[in-house]
Amino acid sequence: MADSLEPRTTAVLLAAGAGTRLGRGPKALLPFRGGTLVEVLAGVLLDGGCREVVIVLGADGAGVAETADLGRYTVVENPDWESGMGGSFRVGVGAAPAGDHVLIALVDQPGLTPETVSRLLAAHRPGRVTAAAYRAPDGSLERGHPLLLDAALRTEAAESARGDAGARFFLKAHPELIDLVDCSDQSGGDDLDSTDQLGLLGQ
Repeated sequence: MADSLEPRTTAVLLAAGAGTRLGRGPKALLPFRGGTLVEVLAGVLLDGGCREVVIVLGADGAGVAETADLGRYTVVENPDWESGMGGSFRVGVGAAPAGDHVLIALVDQPGLTPETVSRLLAAHRPGRVTAAAYRAPDGSLERGHPLLLDAALRTEAAESARGDAGARFFLKAHPELIDLVDCSDQSGGDDLDSTDQLGLLGQ
């Protein structure tokens, strides 16, 4: 019964961007695996073991909410989404149940798998930050997303978020707290930022 007292993990899926560089509208609505990117990735987070998913919308939030099937999830909107990821980070962490660990994921990472999520949950240690990492060409491990923030750290991390930085300033201030988990066998951890990366969607 002791396990039931352990903090659980809520995923926060950051999906507020306009996808300006791609020129195809919000990335959340890009077609992927028979649905939309936001629907599929939210399902991946649940399948990986998160107890619920908070989805942060912004650009054309009403249109995304109307088009995508998000009924299983907690959907919140960042009215200040144009100021950068920091605001969405704060909104998402604030909407997660108090006392939960928070796993931060990005809607523009179509390579995310349930195994990556479950691996982070299994590796997490109390009071730590657990981050997916991917092999660089030189063989070194580079920190990426998702990022699991311990329940004891989430408030401080959210307070440090501003501009285009989510947890970046917090992580830079506390490198000793970060545990990297190699997820290179699952994906390259690539963000979908330009048209030449549309192959990540199977297009």
